[in-house]
Amino acid sequence: METPLVKPRVRQSKLIKGCYEQAENLVSAMVAIAVIFLFLARVAGVHGDSMLPTLHEKDWLVVTSFPTQPERGQIVIISPRVNAHHAPLVKRVIAVGGDEVDLRGGGVYVNGNLQEELYLPEGTDTEPAPWHQSGELVYPAVVPEGSLFVMGDNRGASSDSRFEAVGFVSEHDIFGRVLFRAMPFRSKETGELTMRVK
Repeated sequence: METPLVKPRVRQSKLIKGCYEQAENLVSAMVAIAVIFLFLARVAGVHGDSMLPTLHEKDWLVVTSFPTQPERGQIVIISPRVNAHHAPLVKRVIAVGGDEVDLRGGGVYVNGNLQEELYLPEGTDTEPAPWHQSGELVYPAVVPEGSLFVMGDNRGASSDSRFEAVGFVSEHDIFGRVLFRAMPFRSKETGELTMRVK
């Protein structure tokens, strides 16, 4: 007479065990996502026009905070404490510690070599605009070890390492490196699908 009662209890036990396993899997997935966004990647928004035409106002970027040595050409997010506006800066690494930077003839020279900056619009003049002259650094300049020389791609409208207000940026003030653009999915100029950041 007890046999019919055993089967429902077994089924109920399996159902409860299955629910616990699903809950455990869900918690594990949530922890993994939290770890990824806390230590490996996060999302950051672009404010201002200093990175045009590469990045635009209100673009959303996926940024890795995984510790790696910054390299020339990478786009990085910089701590808000390095500028008067107290907002994170999005800039491109031009030179690293020990490099000599010179700005002349509208071009950028690193260790005596003119840089091919294919991400800039043709005819871009890298030398500081006249309204910035009072705060300009003296060139050629050697980047201190553990620091970076950064610039915005929109050279005529970017406060960056060319000027004493920002100057050389400590590697400790780098929040992360931009991996790709999350939004918008289409280029504002061409309408093509693009997530790549040049």
